[in-house]
Amino acid sequence: MSAETIATIWAFLIATAVFLYVCMDGFDLGIGILFPWIRGRQDRDLAVNTVAPVWDGNETWLVLGGGGLFAAFPLAYAVVMPAIYMPVIVMLLALIFRGVSFEMRFRAATEGQRRWWDRAFSGGSYVAAFAQGIALGALVQGVEVQGRSYAGGWWDWLSPFSIITAVATVAGYGMLGACWLVWKTEGEMQDQVKALGRLMTWLTLGFIALVSMIVPFLLPQFRARWFDVPAILAALPVPVLVVVLAWLLFRGLERAGRSTPTTSMVWRDAIPFGCALGLFFLAYTGLGISMWPYVVPPGITIWDAASPRSSQLFMLVGAAVLIPIILGYTGYAYYLFRGKVRAGEGYH
Repeated sequence: MSAETIATIWAFLIATAVFLYVCMDGFDLGIGILFPWIRGRQDRDLAVNTVAPVWDGNETWLVLGGGGLFAAFPLAYAVVMPAIYMPVIVMLLALIFRGVSFEMRFRAATEGQRRWWDRAFSGGSYVAAFAQGIALGALVQGVEVQGRSYAGGWWDWLSPFSIITAVATVAGYGMLGACWLVWKTEGEMQDQVKALGRLMTWLTLGFIALVSMIVPFLLPQFRARWFDVPAILAALPVPVLVVVLAWLLFRGLERAGRSTPTTSMVWRDAIPFGCALGLFFLAYTGLGISMWPYVVPPGITIWDAASPRSSQLFMLVGAAVLIPIILGYTGYAYYLFRGKVRAGEGYH
């Protein structure tokens, strides 16, 4: 394989790892985002128990995405990290704080301590999601580069666009969390999160529309991808599919939990979550269409940033062994803990 082909494969592997992280960690961050609106200790315990067996494994993909970027595209890593040091550090601290509070809330000696850890869990979820959105916005809006180094200022990551993408990320994770809980719960708890799911979905759709209107005007190459022929023909299915999935999601929320619990009903209750994942995939695809082949817009492509062919090929062999193993044990964990979670039951 040529160096260009191997670099392209690595670009798709890293993009896939980041997308899997966003989806998998997104819904358990979303549960923390919804915590202030989930009424009662029992319901909050139930919400947390739906992700207790899988939440820490979800972050595997963040490590793979970050480590893969460092190894496969060292120039991109060297340029991007100084541009987003602050949001990345804040995100990592929030994830650590959130992870501690996740475990400690079950071990709190008093109700007052439990409420404190609940606030910490929710606050960590908000801060981590907001920081991820800030980092995304800072990258998409473009990074100032001179030669092979970052040439921007310390505060370049903070802009109106990055704040919009940060709030959009919080809303999107809230939508994922609500739809996950619709799938995993029933009765009054399910009714409660269905209402939250509708609200978060409307917010997410609004931000998708807003960001979609802004992105083409951030950089000339983005505008060409969305408005020039024939590029616009390839991009046209994305907004159409967003409308279709949004309709299916709202329809799924309306029909969730209407009949006696059965295996078929459990999978029908998964429709909103599947549609929410689809909306994230389409939004991710839209960003990919805008940015390709730039790993650091507006000037560094994946081929400019790639490490030597021999290094990428060596790592590709390792990835070919490691990634199926990760997918296998992740899939088995989700299969093992499938089905509804009920009050008084859990995996702790």
